[in-house]
Amino acid sequence: MSQRRVHLIGICGTGMGSLAGLLAEAGHEVRGSDENVYPPISTMLERQGIQLMTGYRPANLDWAPDLVVVGNIATRTNPEAEEVVRRAIPFRSFPQAVEEFFLRDRHPVVVAGTHGKTTTSALMAWVLREAGRDPSWLVGGVLRGQELSFHLGKGEHFVIEGDEYESAYFDKGSKFLHYRPRTALLTSVEFDHAEMFKDLEAVKQTFATFLALLPEDGTLIYCADDPLARSLSQACRARRVDYGVKEKAVWVGRTRKATPQGILFDVFRGNERFASYTSPLTGNHNLQNILAVTAAGFHLGLKPEEIGTGQASFPGVRRRQEIRGVARGVTVVDDFAHHPTAVRGTIAALAEQFAGNRLWAVFEPRTNTSRRAIFQAEYAEAFDQADEVIVAAVDHPERAPEGDRFSAERLVEELKHRGLAARYVPEVPSIVDILARESRDGDVVLVMSNGSFGGIHQRLLDALGSSERG
Repeated sequence: MSQRRVHLIGICGTGMGSLAGLLAEAGHEVRGSDENVYPPISTMLERQGIQLMTGYRPANLDWAPDLVVVGNIATRTNPEAEEVVRRAIPFRSFPQAVEEFFLRDRHPVVVAGTHGKTTTSALMAWVLREAGRDPSWLVGGVLRGQELSFHLGKGEHFVIEGDEYESAYFDKGSKFLHYRPRTALLTSVEFDHAEMFKDLEAVKQTFATFLALLPEDGTLIYCADDPLARSLSQACRARRVDYGVKEKAVWVGRTRKATPQGILFDVFRGNERFASYTSPLTGNHNLQNILAVTAAGFHLGLKPEEIGTGQASFPGVRRRQEIRGVARGVTVVDDFAHHPTAVRGTIAALAEQFAGNRLWAVFEPRTNTSRRAIFQAEYAEAFDQADEVIVAAVDHPERAPEGDRFSAERLVEELKHRGLAARYVPEVPSIVDILARESRDGDVVLVMSNGSFGGIHQRLLDALGSSERG
């Protein structure tokens, strides 16, 4: 493909920033704009010489790009989106551009599912990388130590996180419908993104449409532990391979030992032991992710020892059970969990990893789904393995429809009714004060939010007398 001049509207989004980096690596001239230009995406792009413009203005297009990629943050009335139409500049959604520039001549390995997409896609890319396959990849998180969420490799495989969220104001279908899956990993199917999907049936329909894209000679790796993933897989015409830690499956994992450094586990294929591996990841939800990658790696031609090397050396993804620091003997962990299933799984993983230590769970309801009352009851059952729970105020509650808003105060009362030590503390400074005063040597503080949460991690570490680690 000849070199092009590409402008990205909303360039500092995780996916858009990664696409910008890939385009620059491929030799295209890239610029972009965003309402707020901020790290880590801004610094990552600036290192590649990509010009960033703050604010959306028609003049940002005066450099005469050949193509504009419109992020889903932009509405039809965005000043640059309107100018693109006025000037008749060709435009694409983010997933349309990924397909056009990078997927048509490669073997797309698409990781889809309500939970675990980022960790699983990053691990899949890492295992292929360590095996010398030099894959391309684009995932929704930054790999620790690499400080990149993308790579343009010379190998045939392109590993991509398959998001079910809508593509753009003019492209309302799910992003993963553009990704031409040849190998697909399906981790789970649950209701999420309440602002986009009317109900669970709508979620199931978009996943069914995605699975129908797999060719007959493709491969679907799906989680047998997840009822809807198992059910939806049955209509897929591709080869179907299942994995699990609970249900009977072709690929089964069993943890032998869990420590703060990770897990030692056995993998069985059929009725025979396939291998014993180690991983820095912990928890049954991550063991499921590991099994998905192991099964996919095997079907992509990797040897057991190649898979094991990648599993053991995986650096992890920022904001996924990431230890941000240890101060005064207190371990502060950052995690992206926000859906009740993810909250439950993350707490269970930390309870196993740090068995015998007191576990604080600090939760900020921040997503469009968690602002709504739809999971009010489910959240009450998600914190059972925590020793202390602090629930912060709902971030921008007005963004949820009136009469359908999540109540943090009600959640705390329900947790107390279940016998948990829980409290509602709306403000970050007060949460930090409580944790700094009441935490003790050996405690683990798990902070769960899909946003910055007022910089609570560093503020807590500072209050405890330490600087950020890593």
